[in-house]
Amino acid sequence: MKVKVKDNLWKWHHNISECYYHIQLTIKYRRKILTKEVEQTILETAQGLNERYNIEISHLGFDKDYIHLMTRFLPVYSGGQVIKIIKSITAREVFKQNTSVKKTLWGGEMWTDGYYISTISARGNQQTVINYIKKQGRKEDVKQLRMFNLTQD
Repeated sequence: MKVKVKDNLWKWHHNISECYYHIQLTIKYRRKILTKEVEQTILETAQGLNERYNIEISHLGFDKDYIHLMTRFLPVYSGGQVIKIIKSITAREVFKQNTSVKKTLWGGEMWTDGYYISTISARGNQQTVINYIKKQGRKEDVKQLRMFNLTQD
């Protein structure tokens, strides 16, 4: 599938798309496996997703046990399908290139079954989410992590 990009709009056959998504994936058992080596494997794998599936991951934020992604993809996929692709391919590559990770996770799955996904308006709060993703894992940004606070203050 060849996508044309013009004015930051994806054009594919008779469709025009401007859908951005914020996705959060958590490591199984909240194991803190996201070392620099594992992060590098995930980054390299993410770059290949655009070529094969037209899943563009423009920003990745890592903490020790979860990741945040800013992504967009053709509307031929559902959010759940994209997350399944991202989880399966990144897990396969991480287990292949970082063998100790599989032992840490007892030889099983890398990602939890759950996830967070939300749409982002390119004309509204996209930059806010990008900044949030870029600042993952930094102690001085703890206040920013309250973005998804579910309690009433």
